Amino acid sequence: MNHSYGRRDFLKMAGLGLAATVRSPWVQATAPTTTGKKPNFLVIVVDDMGFSDTGCYGGDIQTPNLDRLAANGLKFTQFYNAGRCWPSRACILTGYYAQEVRRDVSPGVRQGTRPNWARLLPDLLRPQGYRSYHSGKWHLDGTPTEGGFDRSFDYSDNDHHFLRDKVCAKIEPPLQPVSAEGYYASCAIADQAIRQLRDHAEHHVDRPFFEYLAFTEPHFPLQALQEDINRYRDHYHEGWDVIRQRRWQRMKTLGLVNCALPKLDSDIVPGWNLKPEVLKKRIGPGEAAWAVPWEQLTAEQKEFQAIKMAIHAAMIDRVDREIGRVLEQLKAMNVYDNTAIFFVSDNGASAEQMIRGNGHDRTAPLGSAATFICLGPGWSSAANTPLRLHKSWVHEGGISTPLIVHWPEGITARGEWRHDVGHLVDLAPTLMELASGQWPETWAGKPVPAHPGRSLVPAFTKDGSVSRDYLWWSHIGNRALRVGDWKLVAKGKTGPWELYDLRTDRCESNNLAAKYPDKVKDLSAWWERSQDEFRAQALTGGSTAKQSKHGETE
Repeated sequence: MNHSYGRRDFLKMAGLGLAATVRSPWVQATAPTTTGKKPNFLVIVVDDMGFSDTGCYGGDIQTPNLDRLAANGLKFTQFYNAGRCWPSRACILTGYYAQEVRRDVSPGVRQGTRPNWARLLPDLLRPQGYRSYHSGKWHLDGTPTEGGFDRSFDYSDNDHHFLRDKVCAKIEPPLQPVSAEGYYASCAIADQAIRQLRDHAEHHVDRPFFEYLAFTEPHFPLQALQEDINRYRDHYHEGWDVIRQRRWQRMKTLGLVNCALPKLDSDIVPGWNLKPEVLKKRIGPGEAAWAVPWEQLTAEQKEFQAIKMAIHAAMIDRVDREIGRVLEQLKAMNVYDNTAIFFVSDNGASAEQMIRGNGHDRTAPLGSAATFICLGPGWSSAANTPLRLHKSWVHEGGISTPLIVHWPEGITARGEWRHDVGHLVDLAPTLMELASGQWPETWAGKPVPAHPGRSLVPAFTKDGSVSRDYLWWSHIGNRALRVGDWKLVAKGKTGPWELYDLRTDRCESNNLAAKYPDKVKDLSAWWERSQDEFRAQALTGGSTAKQSKHGETE
């Protein structure tokens, strides 16, 4: 089925007055390196980080390494993820929406096996000579080595940020002295990535590499090294209202947003959150179940909540420090300038509040390995400033991510904003173009469907040079479609459609659905039609679940 043709016709029938861009085969990279060598790739993914958490996007957390990458590269203002962990990872590694590549599409299924044609980036890059490495979270079907990675350190434990003994026993020892609190996940993930890069430099120096660096932080539970927490312990006592206001002002000054700061969504939390009375009983009286104005909290709640945000900040601070160590390894290998680096978050900050893992010890220091607390809706709203809602929703707060791109030999711009609308499905076609590769038309004798992504390479030279017909979202009933500056979005399977003009209302404060009912009708029909196509596509081809291994698991 030629999806591009069908969707182009639908654009005309819908009368939306927009020209769809037809998908086309790859061409040679338009930004060749000065050395003539193919670029290496480093794709960095963090877990549950808010849109405004990094310093270069208006935040107050110390992220000097990311800030330097941004100051010497590009920062995208309208880049999107899929709103949740595994769908975003499917988008990154396949170049398709998760709904296009999961075979089991029954209600409630969190992730299914991919059809055989849905290859991962290592398989797509291998014909161009690339070796591929993975360190950190996986959260896809199969294993990383079954997906084509030559080496992998798979750490997908979302309940423990300090490695348990049984994990430590299976991997190489730390490269640096470990805190008495334990071996922290960000440190371990960076260590294994550095080892992979060192091995590449020693044994495969003549080949380019793709390093997929997927941190588990700052996903719940909020756990961090106490030395990192101490840097922020007194920073957040003014509360989330003040922090939101300050971040919003900085973001306006940077030219990142131009919308008004919306009110807190004080009555919206994930349906699986623990009830308020359970939170107070199991976590303590300082917990707060709703994103209410800060002044409505008790003194005990204010103190507890300030520490929670300090731990969240400490987790991001530590990720930045570990990214810095990986960057130093690239410099030591003399490949830093010719490594195209991409930094994203898999979804917005999380309003979830639950207890998993080994439970929560109320007597242990907050943020230590014995505690299990979550960021919650108040601070999640601040982390996603000024955008509405959180992880798992497909309003802007749930699906917006920073995108930092840094590549000294291929990008001459330094510190510029890019306003091109993009999505994680664009990363695979971008890497393929930079590698001078061709997207396969067939795999194992079967046709490969057209992909939804657009190469971002034209944006490396000029702002506004990447065009697309639409972007689409669906997750646990939450739905959205963006066409140009129009966005149609709904909360839950039965929630009504809302309509926003993102050109002036990125914060989704002025619902125009009642004013433009015909546009709602057209866009909702488009969303439904795309969903039907994606479901049909996901059921074509065999499963990838039993592929042979290409590499080794560390």
